[in-house]
Amino acid sequence: MTATDISSLKDLISDFLTAEEPAHQTSIEALTLEKGHLHLILRTTAKGAAFLQDAQTTLEDRLRQHPAVSTLTLSLTAHRPAGPAPRKAGAESGHRPLALGKRPTGRSAPPEACLPDVRAVIAVASGKGGVGKSTTAVNLACSLARLDLRTGLLDADIYGPSLPHMLGETQKPVVENGRLRPLERWGMETMSIGYLVDKEQAMIWRGPMVMGALTQLMSDVSWGALDVLVVDLPPGTGDAQLTLTRKLSDKLKAGGAVIVSTPQDIALLDARRGVTLFEKTETPVLGLIENMSYFCCPHCQERTDLFGHGGARKEAEALNIPFLGEIPLLRDIRCSADEGTPLVLRDPDHPASQAYRAIARTLKDRLFPSSC
Repeated sequence: MTATDISSLKDLISDFLTAEEPAHQTSIEALTLEKGHLHLILRTTAKGAAFLQDAQTTLEDRLRQHPAVSTLTLSLTAHRPAGPAPRKAGAESGHRPLALGKRPTGRSAPPEACLPDVRAVIAVASGKGGVGKSTTAVNLACSLARLDLRTGLLDADIYGPSLPHMLGETQKPVVENGRLRPLERWGMETMSIGYLVDKEQAMIWRGPMVMGALTQLMSDVSWGALDVLVVDLPPGTGDAQLTLTRKLSDKLKAGGAVIVSTPQDIALLDARRGVTLFEKTETPVLGLIENMSYFCCPHCQERTDLFGHGGARKEAEALNIPFLGEIPLLRDIRCSADEGTPLVLRDPDHPASQAYRAIARTLKDRLFPSSC
């Protein structure tokens, strides 16, 4: 095989197509010549394919007359015109991993239909796990409910739902007309995927399943009329965060995001990423909370800054967002979560309970000034 052979074969084919089939836009897709065997693929249209089926013998005969060709294989391919982009699996294509029976609408709720009777959404987020975000979300939600706000609490962590344990709830939600009824607990409407699956079950789901389930927890739950829905997000800046900001953009603009971090630099670095995500999605950042701000010895009352102190306040100033307050690292907070009774209810006069209530009051004053 030489470049001259290839060139002369291409000229022969082009001349044939121009003379015999000029209107059908047939062209050479691929051409190889090895040890006398020619492999030719022609790209054509539907009409061109019909013509070439009749003219194929003539073309093959001409190609075999070429001195470099002893055998040949001729194939046709037709490229379809570009159509609408396929819909992605997940929430946008109606992927509903939670089997709730037949729904009246028969389709996924559009973004504007999610939480139609909820005035505002507060997303409690963190850049990394292990900073006490869920404990903070539960105690803030309870505090908001004690401030006479009709409050809901949604556990959006599909892989690691902790809400049922922290609220001491073991019941299963009821399904009515394809919609879940949230469970009332401590004066709040609550929902978590942990209510629907066995606590030992691992959620081995990919992104589309997670987004679909999260969408269902918003649109397929009868949340009713609420002043505020507190959403406990999983750590990070992934599918759950993007799904929430896309589906609930208007509700989040009426509310906003609360970022939880410990004082240490590595946690603040991840918290900064969380702030950036919400800013890019035009979600108001209500402020930054420093959790595990300090440890107070229950015996001698000596204060120790295990993870440093004041880092979140400095970070909030650098990011030009409000600093909402400090929550200490105390055994009582952990015990109350393990026992299923939030600390603000178990011991309202506890210093940590007072800190939670102060943050909740700040959030209420900002979001609902007319009710203050």
